[in-house]
Amino acid sequence: MSHVPDAIREAVRRAAGNRCGYCLAHQDYVLGRLEIEHIIPVAAGGSDDESNLWLACRLCNQHKGVQTHAVDPQTGHSVLLFNPRTQVWSEHFAWSTDSIHIIGLTSCGRATVEALQLNDKLAVRVRSHWVRAGWHPPTD
Repeated sequence: MSHVPDAIREAVRRAAGNRCGYCLAHQDYVLGRLEIEHIIPVAAGGSDDESNLWLACRLCNQHKGVQTHAVDPQTGHSVLLFNPRTQVWSEHFAWSTDSIHIIGLTSCGRATVEALQLNDKLAVRVRSHWVRAGWHPPTD
């Protein structure tokens, strides 16, 4: 069982802008605290170092589990999942025209959308409400 000190947890929250690194859900709009996520899971040899940590909503974190790779549905090749600490979200993903679905733009993006089920029925329904409220898509 890993233990991440409070100071590192707060540093990760600040660096992530209080958003899930995968679906970009903001802490203000989710019920429950965004979780400290191990980019490379401890079970796969990852550490508790700040460089291996980011924020994830419960839905994304649960779907990710111990995965580090997934299959790109377009090419059939296994690729590394998106790393929100070192990669730029907009280079790998885009919002659909209605801002409700996440579209993978690269092999990494497409594989991550599938593996983390970023367009899960619940996520899509909640995002549609965020759009109506004017909270989504993120502008920062």
